[in-house]
Formats: sequence, C-alpha cells, structure tokens
Amino acid sequence: MRILKVALVILAVLLLGAVAARTLFAEQIGTALFKAAVKKQAGRNVLAEPVDGLTVILVGTGSPLPDPARVGPMTVVAAGHRVFIVDAGSGTGRRFGELGLPWGQVEGAFLTHFHSDHIDGLGEVILQHWAAGGAREPLPLHGPRGVELVADGFNQAYAWDASYRLAHHGPDVVPPGGSGAQPVSFDPSTDSMIVYDEDGLVVTAVSVDHSPVEPAVGYRFDYKGRSVTLSGDTAKDAALTKLATGTDILVHEGLSEEMVAIIGEELTAKGQPRLAQIMADIPDYHTSPVAAAEVANEAGAHMLVFSHLVPAVPSRALYPVFLKGTKKAYDGPIVLGEDGMMFELPAGSDKIVRKRLD
Repeated sequence: MRILKVALVILAVLLLGAVAARTLFAEQIGTALFKAAVKKQAGRNVLAEPVDGLTVILVGTGSPLPDPARVGPMTVVAAGHRVFIVDAGSGTGRRFGELGLPWGQVEGAFLTHFHSDHIDGLGEVILQHWAAGGAREPLPLHGPRGVELVADGFNQAYAWDASYRLAHHGPDVVPPGGSGAQPVSFDPSTDSMIVYDEDGLVVTAVSVDHSPVEPAVGYRFDYKGRSVTLSGDTAKDAALTKLATGTDILVHEGLSEEMVAIIGEELTAKGQPRLAQIMADIPDYHTSPVAAAEVANEAGAHMLVFSHLVPAVPSRALYPVFLKGTKKAYDGPIVLGEDGMMFELPAGSDKIVRKRLD
C-alpha cells in the first residue's frame, strides 16, 4: 500500500512538472514545433522524382455542396516532371500547395466547362503559377470556346494585385510577363479531337452531355503508353465511353440520386421548396455511380475513380451508400476519391500504384 502511495505521489509530481514545464517553456516548445513543421513542408516537392510515365493526383474531389473533407474539383496530371491542372474549384489553389505540388512545374491548365465550381479557384491558381512558380509567361488556359472570357475576367480582376506584387517584390522575384492567364481555345465536338500534342503527351477532348451547360468536355491524357480519362461534368455519355476505351484510369464524376433525394425530402419538410427543387433538378445532368460504373465496364477501363462527389461524403461510413450497386456494373477496382490520393502509372507497365499525399 505504501509503495502505491509513493508511486502516486511521484506520478503527481511528474505531471505537475510537465504542466509547469509546458507553461514555462511554451514559447520554446511552440517555436520548435513550428520549425519542425516548416522543415517538413516548406519547399516540399512530391514530384521532384516522378515516375517515368503518368501521375494522377486528386487535389480536390468535392462539389458545390459543402464537404468538410473535400475542396472543389481539381485533378493534376503529370507527364514526368511536366504538370497539368484540370479544373480549379474553390480551395484547390491552396490544397495544391498543402500537398507539396510544384507550381514551378505547371505548364498549363485545362477546363472542362465554366460552371462556377470548376473555375472559382482559378484566381489563386493563376497567381501561384506566377508568384510561387516564377512563371515568365501567363498560364496557358486550355478550354472549349468561351475560355477567352474566363481568362479575361480573371486577368482584369487580378490586374491591381499583379501591380502591387511587382512593385513590392521586384521583377527578379515576380517576372513582369508571367502574371495572368493566356486562353487556348478549341471548338469541341462529339468526335474526339487532339487539343494538345507536345513532347509525347497527347490530350484529346470530346463534347459531353451536361445540358443545358454547353460547351462541356471530357479529356484523355496519353503518355508513354499510359492514359487517364477525365469525364468532367456529364450525364452518361457514349462519346465519353468511346474516348475512355482501354484507359488505365477513368476519373468520373458521381451523383448519388438516393442521397440527393433524401436531402430534397428534408428540405421540403423544412419549408425550403426552392432548395428542394435544386436537388430535384441536378440528377439529370450528372452521372449516377452505377451509370459511371457501366461506362467503365463498357470502355474496358482498368480502374474507376470517383471525383466531384455529390452530395458531400464526409465519412467513410457513407461510402457503401454512395457506391451501392457499382460492383455489379463493373468488376474492376473502384476508388471513391479523396483529396490527396495519387496514382502512378509507370511507362512500360500495366501497374497502377496508389499512394496518399499528406
């Protein structure tokens, strides 16, 4: 009994000492923690030694509906050291940096369409391409006709900001010609068309059905025998299925009609018919998870990855609900996308190496 009392006294003294030390040395402890975090994160480049092939990174997998676990839609496709961005939803510019992705290696961005949730992060992307990446030329902004208006709007909105940064940091730090975006437009059709072909990387686009949104396109990236196809926003579409034929990874949007209907019913019950009507409207120009799985099966895709998830899926306990019925439609690997997922597709191989960026 005496030994137990002594042990408890010693434990109490140690705890008090720890609390006292934390109080007395709070600033030193905080500084040490901050330095450790900076050492780990500042200047980090997860693509400093990329695979010889394609790398696909889900920067943002969310949608307009709030999701605490996901920012807006953005997928990064890297061909070796060359980095390309597809769409730029809210929060993706900052998530790009958090994941240790390199602005200095970004060679262009592609837009699937001009819905706000696919472009409302562009300002940060354009700025960081210049200020953090040290670009000497504007960001090439590829997209279907109308992309000129998008680029011009962001260029005008950020004109004052660019002048402030140039005056503050000087031309050696922020090269004067590198701010803004340069539109590179094309006129899409339901027949696939090559919209980019440089140094072995071929990007093909095709019109998809996101009516009444028009134009809207999906993209396929091919490099050294590996490929990834990205649906953009669309209903189930035969042209996209054809584009994705034999692709290694199909990154497809997904909307759970069952989950959206539950939200609509609750909004109606709470006297919010306008928002309930929006929930009733959106399924017809998106793709259900089962329909997306059918696309993957019909295309012979090697892996199906869901992104642009509607509604929010903040807990993995909800994943089975979202994916209900998909395994019956497609027997390949299915991944419910999360921000920070990375897939490596090495040349000369059929492997897909899945990793996680923190």
